[in-house]
Amino acid sequence: MSQESSATLLLVRHGRIEANTARIWHGSTDSPLTEHGHLEAQRTAEHLARTRPRARALYTSPLLRTRQTAAAIGARLGLEAIVEPGLAEYGIGELEGTSYEALQNVHDFFTRIRDDRDFAPPGGESANGVMARMTASLAWIASAHRGDEVVVVSHGAALGLALGQLLKGDPMHWQSYHLSNCGLSELVLEPEPRLLAWNQTDHL
Repeated sequence: MSQESSATLLLVRHGRIEANTARIWHGSTDSPLTEHGHLEAQRTAEHLARTRPRARALYTSPLLRTRQTAAAIGARLGLEAIVEPGLAEYGIGELEGTSYEALQNVHDFFTRIRDDRDFAPPGGESANGVMARMTASLAWIASAHRGDEVVVVSHGAALGLALGQLLKGDPMHWQSYHLSNCGLSELVLEPEPRLLAWNQTDHL
């Protein structure tokens, strides 16, 4: 399979929300972009309109922060955002709304998921579950748009788990793939998964 016949996935993490500033895990909790987050989305949209005007499709997680980011991008590219449920953020159930510090020091969350990728907090998902749905969604989008550039708007933890699996064969490499808000990366899946660009933020 040549690179020319494979899709190029333009991965975008959503713009800033209040929980990002407060360093709180929001997961499947819905919340809007901040004023700064809207500005990040607009700048990303303008950048993609200049550099990727031939993008053929736009997919987004169902959560509000990604839909708002995708709406800004779609308005500039002339694309209607398609909601793909598999692109949603890593939901951690009753632990959502907890600071990263408390997740580590009080709940031992990061150690638990490292040691048991099938561990899920009550009402939440496992790392393996998130990785599986994310990689399946990315594969489906790529197969549906061979030879095209496609914008995919998703979330930091979910994308990190997917990239860890795709590029290192282990979702627990997720912290090596931390995306900035509205950071832009380019991923191809064939003939083997590889990044063509990583977490570009100059446009912000």
